[in-house]
Amino acid sequence: MDKFFGIREKGSSVKVEIIGGLTTFMTMAYILVVNPLTIYQGNIKIFNGVFFATCIASFVGTLLMGVYAKAPLAQGPGMGLNATFAYAMMPAMAVLVGNPALDIISSYQMALSVVFMSGILFIFITIFGLREMVVEAIPSSIKSAISGGIGLMLAIVGMKNAGLLVADEAIIINITSFKDISNSATMAALLCLFGLLLMTVLYAMRVKGSILIGIIVTTVLGYFLGVSVLPETFSFSISQQFADFMQVSLFKLDFSIFTQGNFLQMISTVTVLIISFSLSDMFDTLGTVLAVSKEGGLVDKDGNVPFMKKALMSDAVATTVGALTGTSTVTTFIESAAGIGEGAKTGLSSVVVAILFLVSILLAPVMTLIPGYATAPALIFVGALMLKNLKDVEFEDITVAVPALLTIFLMPLTSSIATGIAMGIISYVVIKVLTGKIKEIKPLTFVLAALFVLKFVVGI
Repeated sequence: MDKFFGIREKGSSVKVEIIGGLTTFMTMAYILVVNPLTIYQGNIKIFNGVFFATCIASFVGTLLMGVYAKAPLAQGPGMGLNATFAYAMMPAMAVLVGNPALDIISSYQMALSVVFMSGILFIFITIFGLREMVVEAIPSSIKSAISGGIGLMLAIVGMKNAGLLVADEAIIINITSFKDISNSATMAALLCLFGLLLMTVLYAMRVKGSILIGIIVTTVLGYFLGVSVLPETFSFSISQQFADFMQVSLFKLDFSIFTQGNFLQMISTVTVLIISFSLSDMFDTLGTVLAVSKEGGLVDKDGNVPFMKKALMSDAVATTVGALTGTSTVTTFIESAAGIGEGAKTGLSSVVVAILFLVSILLAPVMTLIPGYATAPALIFVGALMLKNLKDVEFEDITVAVPALLTIFLMPLTSSIATGIAMGIISYVVIKVLTGKIKEIKPLTFVLAALFVLKFVVGI
């Protein structure tokens, strides 16, 4: 095992890799419930099918990351992409086939066929080396800004999950009120802060497993204080869920969309959807892999990620498997940074995560006992660790500083890695051209900027 994964060679150990895998999984476990809830739209059969698909697709994708790419990265149905799938793509199916009364299961199965084709496109993009060209076309300062942007995104997601940040009509977002300590929401926010401080102190004292310890202690304390309550019984019917999975999700792609409605409208719209999902997945994964690899010291002397092509291929295959089993686009999760923060450096940690996703089919009720306020501190803490990469951004050069700023802040504000990268590259090209520095721009960077402009104009 040490020889296969190169554990000692990379300065790690089996214990560290297992702890890293456990930590990553605990920060990702929420997708087991959130993904089905996002997609099902009131249909319990779809909920059950998507639950199984989430476990299986996450298992396959993460296992590929572990044994093929040998990277400490975990995969699962992307949050945000699943919302686009449910609330934009599924309704679009009814429009394309010219049937406003199209039932929800048919819409779901037709939309899966589009996701499947986007995964196939992503596979071809990776096979033919376009990925290497795209990575080289991203300016170095934007690459460093990506890491900082994802760090902020992680921190904000964590704060929102714990209720530490709340909506405010006057200033858009604000910190929660701590006036009523007896309120469970207030206590959850306080527990989040406690977990964050605990992780920070333990990490500073070089305690192994500091993030995992913080999650466990915060979880136990939350139940002890009554912020969370254990259910009296666990209600979970594997047989019924599996039956629904077989009936509506597994291998239920519906390609009849291509034989219905206005052919030209269908072809143009579906093509845009396929390209959009494929590019969004690719840039989400590129951003995540670049950022977390840099954080974990997994890049070479030139700042490149040695396993990037295999990681992207794992991601593309996972998306096709996800569509075949019944879920939206699968992507690499930024929560992988939590495991890397614990010291994980090899694919063994991903194998641990993959096994836990597969076991989750049987232990789903137990996995959902980990509250959001317990995993939130891990996201905030790892976000802080990732900010150190901003030191490589040439902020003294204003033609670089502004694109970097847009990249950094638009990621968390739009909850989209791809949007941050897009605005960073577009602004970089425009500013360099208008300031007479066109020679500093690589030809493919112009192409990327044009594609991203099209993305925003078309609204995809």
